Order: sequence, then C-alpha cells, then structure tokens
Amino acid sequence: MQTLIDPKSFGKVGVLFGGRSSEREVSIMSGTGVLNALRSRGVDAHAFDPGTQTLAELEAAQFDRVFIALHGRFGEDGTIQGVLETLRVPYTGSGVQASAIAIDKLTAKRIWASEGLPTPAWRVGHADTDWKRVVAELGDELIVKPAREGSTIGITKVTQHDGNELAAAFETAVRYDDRVVIEELIRGRELTCAILGEGATARALPLIEIRAPAENYDYRAKYFSEETQYFCPAPIDDRLAREIQQLCVRAYTALGARGWGRVDVMLRTDPRGDRPYLLELNTSPGMTGHSLVPMAAKAVGMSYEDLVLEILAAARLEVAA
Repeated sequence: MQTLIDPKSFGKVGVLFGGRSSEREVSIMSGTGVLNALRSRGVDAHAFDPGTQTLAELEAAQFDRVFIALHGRFGEDGTIQGVLETLRVPYTGSGVQASAIAIDKLTAKRIWASEGLPTPAWRVGHADTDWKRVVAELGDELIVKPAREGSTIGITKVTQHDGNELAAAFETAVRYDDRVVIEELIRGRELTCAILGEGATARALPLIEIRAPAENYDYRAKYFSEETQYFCPAPIDDRLAREIQQLCVRAYTALGARGWGRVDVMLRTDPRGDRPYLLELNTSPGMTGHSLVPMAAKAVGMSYEDLVLEILAAARLEVAA
C-alpha cells in the first residue's frame, strides 16, 4: 500500500532531529535514518536541527510538513508541536496536549488510573519525603525516576532501604526534573507495543519482549549494546498477547495520542496469573538501528521506508485554521 504514495505529494519535508534534550545523540541517529529513508523513496526531505538552528530559520524553510524525530524535552513534550501549530506546518505524531501529557509520567499514570488501566503504584518524591513510609506503602523494591525524561535517563532501581539509597536516587532524578516519581518495581517480562494510527483506527503491531543484561535495560542497553536480546513477536500466549495489545491501544487513546507511538509494559507473573502494567507512552519513539518500532513493523512485512512514509502521510495540524 505504501508504494502507491506519490513522494512528490508531500512537498518540501523537514526532518527535525538533534534538538537540545539529553537524548540529542539518539535523536540524531533517528533523524538520520528517517532522512535517508525518505530520500531513498524520492521525497524532497531536508534536515533541520532545532538545537543549532533558530525558529526564524524554521519558518523561513517553508516546509510543507515535517517529520519529528526529536526525543525528550523540546521535541516530544508539546513544545515543538506548539511552534508548528503556530507556523501552520503539519507534523507527525501527537499534538500539543497529548505530547505534554505523555512525557509527564505522573500525569499519564493519573489518567490511566482514572480510566481503570493498570500501572505500578506510585508516589511523588520531594526533598523532605519520608522514605520509610514510601517503602511501607510501595514495597521493598522501587524505581525512582524523573517525571519528564526518557531513555531511562536519571532512573535508579532501589533495593536497599536504609534511607540513604532512596535519598541518593532522588538526588539523581531531581537533577533532570523537579518532578520525581517513586514507583513500585514490577518484576517480570519487559514488553513494548508499537501503535500506528489514531482513534478507532489505531492498531497495535506485534509485541516485542526485551531481555537486557542483568535485567537492566538502561541507556546503553537500549542504543549501543549488542547483548540485549529482542524477541518479536514476543513468545507469549496468543490470547494474552492480544489482551496486552488491546490494553496498549486503550492507554494510547486515553492520552489522546495519534500518528504513532510506543507503549512500554511490564508483565508480572504470579499465582493469580499474568498481569500487565503500563509504564509509559513514547510519542516520538526511536528510529535507530536498535529501535523497536521498526522492528515490530518488520514483523508484519513493513519495511523501514514504508513505515516512515506511513507516519509522514498521517502528518497534520491539531488545530483547524
């Protein structure tokens, strides 16, 4: 189907990557892949780096639409989406509100919880938090993370509870964000679900199971390690896989996401049965050689180039003129 798209119909396309977030390095890898894929299909695609170029230059470029390959702050949080709405340039992925909600793990979790969707129990961390009380309420194993960062940046897994380790984990997280989430650690299988489309037409791609060295899927394991293993489709029961995919689509639509995204899930197995827990929604996922959305697309026969074209074809403005 994607081969029927006329590349000239997209007009002049900007690929936004780089930026000023802590994920700049990964964004450059993602954007370079997207740029090359579009050009290989005959799209008039041009690189644009908001980290080194001005908004005046973005306006002067007169792009007909843009592919957002920015990750983290200023790219995945509604900021650049608001700029593009103002400039009236259609863009890929979620709009201003959904982007801002999804990157904020606290807000996303509150919405999921209000919708009855499962997510690990949590508390908001502060400098004067009673750590012993947190342990008593959430359990012996915890995750401490910045509310509005991605790629596991600033995250600490805490298993010692003399108070010092939790306090140190908080200090690490607060360097990246003044909003800190303390979350119960879910032990189990790590899964992710890529989603394309929006609303009633949103569809889940095959689940991927991630098996990282020492169960530590950190920044290095995500983007640079050759030891991390990926299984796509995930080797789990078909019925359970469909249930998790449906859950992820519900989580995606509950936040108002559109275009594309990726929902991260932990699958806990206990005597009561398998239970998935929603961790977060990425509204501008990685598109590198190690990235998971292209991997899931490949499992259903969609090439990287066709995936990029489908995402670009769905580019639009959130607010009507």
